[in-house]
Parts: sequence; C-alpha cells; structure tokens
Amino acid sequence: MRRWGTALAALTLAGAGLAATAGAAGAATTSRTANASAEACATAWGSGEKTAQDANYKPLKNIRAGQHTCYDRLVFDIKGGTAAGQTGYRVGYVDAMYQLGSGDPIAVGGGAILEIHVAAPSYDPEAGGETYPGRAGKPLPGVNIAGYRTFKDTRYGASFEGETQVGLGVRARLPFRVLQSGDRLIVDVAHSWATAR
Repeated sequence: MRRWGTALAALTLAGAGLAATAGAAGAATTSRTANASAEACATAWGSGEKTAQDANYKPLKNIRAGQHTCYDRLVFDIKGGTAAGQTGYRVGYVDAMYQLGSGDPIAVGGGAILEIHVAAPSYDPEAGGETYPGRAGKPLPGVNIAGYRTFKDTRYGASFEGETQVGLGVRARLPFRVLQSGDRLIVDVAHSWATAR
C-alpha cells in the first residue's frame, strides 16, 4: 500500500513538472509572437515633413481610408495618375490648420494634426467641373474612421491653385510615410512609436 502512495506522489510531481514546462513554453511562444509582431511593425518613417515635387496636375477623384495591423491609411485616388507621372505633395504636422486661400482656421480633432497638400485639384483644370465634393471645414465625404486606432478626424481644407488640402487628426504625433502607386497617393500613420524609433 505504501508503494502505491509513493508511486502516486511521483506521478503527481511529474505531472506538475510537465504543466510548469508547458506553461513556460506557452509564455515563450506568446513572447516570440509578440516580438515577431513588433518586428513586423518596425519602421523608420519618422514624423518630420515629407515632400515631393510636382510632375503633373491631375484631378483628385476620391479619398478613402483603411485599417492595417501596424498603421491606418489614407488614400488619394488621382484621375489619370500613372506610375511615371509622380504627384507632388507636402505632408507634415502642424499646430493648427488654416484654409488655403482664405487663411480661415479649421478645427481638426485628435491629439495632433497632420496637414496634407496634394498637387491634385478637386476640380478638372481643363473642363472646370468638380471632381471631388469636399467642403471647407467639413469631414471628408464617404470617409468613416470610427473605431480606427490612429485616425481620429478628417477635415477638408480647400482646393486652391492646383492643390488640395486635407487635415488628418491623429491620436498623437506618430511616425508616418507617404507612398505613390500608380494613380494613388498613400499616407500611412503608425499606431505607435514603440517599434518605430
């Protein structure tokens, strides 16, 4: 009877040891997954102003937003834009936003304001008709950023002298990048600085 008690105690201790090992392995796996996720989100974008020279002025036809694992994205669709014809832009953080042309202040919600100028007017320079229905000081038409991690507000500024101005309210002054792909100008704002410094 005593042997059975000793054997049972040994089995119990062995089981506890396996459970502890499995727990440690699970924690290590979780840690590796978190590290892999952080590495996948690593950027060197910075938060300084980014610019590109104008190659041509094609009209803006739409603005849309999307959510990604590491960043929120704002996309400017440019009518007739091509990979060969780069669209000019100036994107940077500002303390306050003022409408192009009039200088009127435009309130933008969030912890920081990213002001975006795109060399794509909201009208057709040749025909003169409106191509994008933005209104000064109003949210961007058709752009719903409810539930986004980084984006908090969008405001249309103006379309003035071949340039469209947009205010993007973000949670804080976070790293961002500007990309061009065919007929699209893309602004990505990271969710955090944690892996971007």
